[in-house]
Formats: sequence, structure tokens, C-alpha cells
Amino acid sequence: MSYFHQAVAELIERVKEAQDGVHRLVQVLEEKPDFAFIDWLEAQPLYPKFYWQSRDTREEVVALGQLHTFVEPAPAYTILGEDQRIWGGRSFDGQTDKNRRCMASFFFLPQIELIRFDQHWSLAVNLNTEKHRTLASLYKLQYEVKALLPVSSHIDTIQHTPEKAQWSQLVDKVLSGIDNQQFKKVVLARKTEVHLDRPLCASQLLKASYEQNHHSFHFLFSLDKKHSFVGSTPERLYARQGQELYTEALAGTIGRGSNASHDMELANWLSNDAKNLNENQYVVDDIIDRLTDYSEQIEVESEARLVRLRKVQHLKRSIHAHLHKGVNGVQLLGALQPTAAVAGLPREASMEFIQENEPFVRGWYAGSMGFISLQRAEFCVAIRSALVLEDQVQLFAGAGIVPGSVAEHEWQELDKKMATLLSLISDNPPLGVAS
Repeated sequence: MSYFHQAVAELIERVKEAQDGVHRLVQVLEEKPDFAFIDWLEAQPLYPKFYWQSRDTREEVVALGQLHTFVEPAPAYTILGEDQRIWGGRSFDGQTDKNRRCMASFFFLPQIELIRFDQHWSLAVNLNTEKHRTLASLYKLQYEVKALLPVSSHIDTIQHTPEKAQWSQLVDKVLSGIDNQQFKKVVLARKTEVHLDRPLCASQLLKASYEQNHHSFHFLFSLDKKHSFVGSTPERLYARQGQELYTEALAGTIGRGSNASHDMELANWLSNDAKNLNENQYVVDDIIDRLTDYSEQIEVESEARLVRLRKVQHLKRSIHAHLHKGVNGVQLLGALQPTAAVAGLPREASMEFIQENEPFVRGWYAGSMGFISLQRAEFCVAIRSALVLEDQVQLFAGAGIVPGSVAEHEWQELDKKMATLLSLISDNPPLGVAS
């Protein structure tokens, strides 16, 4: 029997003996598990499944099975005990007239969590009055954990929505609206549907991304075997620790160079480009505006810094707020989502334009993924993401349209952003999509 198997057996005995009123048990693992978390996630038969790795890589969590579910997260505060977290996300346009099929949000209190924090590992269970439910899930855990094979699916066809001609028309329509002072900025997005020659396992795509795309949050959210939403996003929506809030403006983008000097040339251009600096400032101003009612004090990094990722470079400014007492994670979710970096400015006008003109529904894309507890919460913005549906993958990317935007340049930016995940399936995707 492996060390991990023994730890689960011990935890099962502790659950059996747990008194009424015990809501959480944590089994500390003295040895590092002999499997990767993503491999373990894939081997388990329990749903929903949630995988999370924080951007700083300090925390990695697999959450399995549901003790409670919430279509809106606020009621969770009434049942959450100390150190318990609900996991899930809020969609971009679920439950609107345009996208009635998608949930507005979905969160769950898991039965089982495998947790790594720095170099410490633990297995935790949440309990309620029906502890037999958690026991049943512990008995279902699989110990035969095979390492996931590399992605081996190949692309048969790629289809963009909107296609390039319609994209140009939409960009022109936004620029005309900006001229008429309807809005300052609209973030237009594209869905790219990739049909494969064989089914792709979402965990395979996640693991490939985890290994290649650094300085990012990584997440996977599966409600069942056939539908998984995965992403590797550089953007934090917010992190709250008590009354301290940390957020950021990530807006302004250029690709990576073909060599070090070209890379530096592009970085210098981005750092001094008025259009991109203005786009970043719009996001900063909007975040400050949205946090003012919830905060005693707000500090903003004075100058934008450069964030270098595998396929793109971004401008970023960090924002720190000291919150009023009693402000919780759900209020912050409502205040900050959707950000100006994924919707536009003003929020209502840009959202209305997207609802009326974008030729597809976004669903979870450009929403948020993460967790809420009594003491803390953290969410990433669900960009650089994909919906995996067996032999079909729907990839998403967006670009902020502001004065000076050129449709062709923005289309190329979508290709570069989409390459974060698409290049993991194919180095040379067809139909002119950038690798």
C-alpha cells in the first residue's frame, strides 16, 4: 500500500469517528505524493472537478465532489466554516437574454481537496450531517494514477466567429461609436472552433499548458466528463486577505520577438506607445472608480511594468486597496467583474454593444474563476481559455478597441493570444492562425 493510500485510509477512519459539528478534517501528508496533481485529477471519477494553481505557483489544489452547490455565491457565507473554500466561477454572459443556457455562476463546497502550499501537502475533507456522502467519495478515489500522455490530437478544421471580414466591420462600428462618444473602449472577442481527428482530454491540454505557460494562473473546471473549461491566464481579478485587496490593470499587448533584440525592440515600443498606455490607464481609472465605495485607501503603481509571457507581452499596473470592514469576496466580484480589460468602458454601454453585436456567446470566457472563504478569496480573469468538448475545442481571445485601433493589427493580436493554448495542439495550425 502506497504512503498516499495509507493516508486516505487513515482519513477514512478519522471521518468515521468524527463528532457531529466537525466540518473539516485535514490529513497532513509527510511525503510528497508520487504523482502530478493534474494526473491525479484526471484519474478520479468524482464530479464536479476543479483544478487551481496560483500565479505565483505557491498553491495548487484539486477539489472533487460536491457537498453543497451554489448558483449564486453569497449564500455560501452562511454555511462556510473556518478554512473551508467554495470553488467555481462566474460567467461573462450566463442567464442573459443572449445566453440563457449558461449559468450566471456556479460554486461548490467540495467533499475532497488535495492541496499543496509551497512544499507542504495535505488531503482535506469537508463534512456535514451526512458524512456518509464524503466517505462514499473517499472510497471511490483511484490510486492507479498514470502520467497523462502528451497531446496527440491533430487539427482537421478551424472556424473563426466572427470571420475576418465581419471582424473588420465590428471594429469600424466600435470606432464610429467612440467618435460619437457612446463609449471609450469596447473589447471585441473571437471564438475559434477547432475540430480534431480524435478526442482531446482537457487535463492533457491543461498539463501541456502548465508545463509551457509560466507566470499564469492555471485552472480546469469540469461539471461532467464531456464539458471542461480550461485556461492559463496571466490576469488576476483580485485577491483579498482580510481587509487587504490586490488587483491590477493588465491591458496593452504586443507579441514576442523572434530573438532577444527584436523582443526588446517590441517591449520598448509597447512601453512608449500612447494607444496602449491610454488603454491601460482606462482600466486603472475604472478599477479605482469601482473600488472607491468599498475602500478606505487605494494605492496605484505609478508606472506600467512589462509582463513577458510565452507568446505575448503586456502592460501591467498593480493596485492595492485597504477595504472597509465587512466587505466580502462576493461584493468584490460584483464590483470588479467584468473588468474594462475584457468588456470596455463605460461598462454598461460596452456590454450592451457586445450583447447586440458579437456573433457568439462568451459563457465562461472572460468571466472569473477561483475561490471564496471567510478570510480570503482569489479570482483570475478567465482569458487564454478554451472549452474542451471531446473532439472539439472552442478557443477564445479578445482585443480592446480604442482610438487608433486597426482591425488587421487587432486580428493578429487575437492570433497571438490564442496561440497560448492553440500552439499546444499544433505548431502549424491551418487557416493562417498564428502559432
